[in-house]
Amino acid sequence: MNDVARTPVTADRPPEPSPDPAPGPAGGGSGITVRLLAGYALRVVLIALGYYAGGLVGLLREVTVAGATVTPFWPPTGVAVACLLAFGLRVWPGVALGALLVVTGMGPLSWTALGLVAGNTLSPVLACLLLRRAGFRAQVDRLRDGVSLVFLGALLGMLVSPTVGTLMVVAGGGLSPDDFWPVWAAWWAGDAVGVLVVTPLLLALRRPGRPRDAAQIAEAAALGAATILLALVVTRSPISLLFLVYPLLVWAALRFQLVGGAVCTAVLSLCATWAATDHAGVFARQNLFEGMITLQALNGSAALTALLLAAVTAERRSTQRRIAAACEDLAEMVDVLAPQGRGPRSFPAGSRTGQRQG
Repeated sequence: MNDVARTPVTADRPPEPSPDPAPGPAGGGSGITVRLLAGYALRVVLIALGYYAGGLVGLLREVTVAGATVTPFWPPTGVAVACLLAFGLRVWPGVALGALLVVTGMGPLSWTALGLVAGNTLSPVLACLLLRRAGFRAQVDRLRDGVSLVFLGALLGMLVSPTVGTLMVVAGGGLSPDDFWPVWAAWWAGDAVGVLVVTPLLLALRRPGRPRDAAQIAEAAALGAATILLALVVTRSPISLLFLVYPLLVWAALRFQLVGGAVCTAVLSLCATWAATDHAGVFARQNLFEGMITLQALNGSAALTALLLAAVTAERRSTQRRIAAACEDLAEMVDVLAPQGRGPRSFPAGSRTGQRQG
């Protein structure tokens, strides 16, 4: 019999409720919400600043087509597509804010300027939606990822911004309707090259990977130095030697995959754009239209070569790693299931062919 007396519970007296748990910190949920909103706002601001910085770089080299000023290489589109792929479509206000900063820096705010901002925002959003629909992966470690980025992200996704922008310029009286297509083509090519060059570079720099040893560091340094030197030489040489850069692009893509291919392509595109706008090298013998075709053909083919080759190499290496891992798992399973002392080499002669010893 227990010494502690039990408290009787009658039918008209319910049991006392258990004490409430200790209250947590006041405003815990609102604190998390504030932190999330602050992180989102910071991300939007950083994307806007990145877009604006890319716009400043692009505006350093302008050309005049049919009286309209366009850029043969427009990095902000690549910045916008990479950020939307990395952080999601919810950060699109950062793209719009960056486009607004670029447009207002070029002139007073007007309805035409607002139309340019809308076009520059919608085009990366469309490119991101198309890439997501195609199952694009930001690692670009499959051939389908490289093909999707080229044809859906760059060529098809960038149709919106030149169309809206050129229409707004025509509607604002700054361009004749007869000059619509030349300006549209130059605008579209600049936006597409921006995606082909800048988006793979930013996606690769998110996870650059560590060098395996000092030999790989030395190889990367030699590749970078050779790419810069050769790109400067071939883009400013009076002899057409632009094709000499392709062995370096192949070297970069095979040895360093997306990082190497994207960096070398960016170096070549910057040097080629610089030479084309200065009318130097092979571009000195060409008029504006011919020079822009040569420049965009070089930038597009170089980006396409490096991107697809890097994706194929990464896919092949990933397949090899999966096969090696499967072989190791199979070997471990054989070691577990095989009887003691009866490994693969302990079977009697003729057992693998179904023969019996006499």
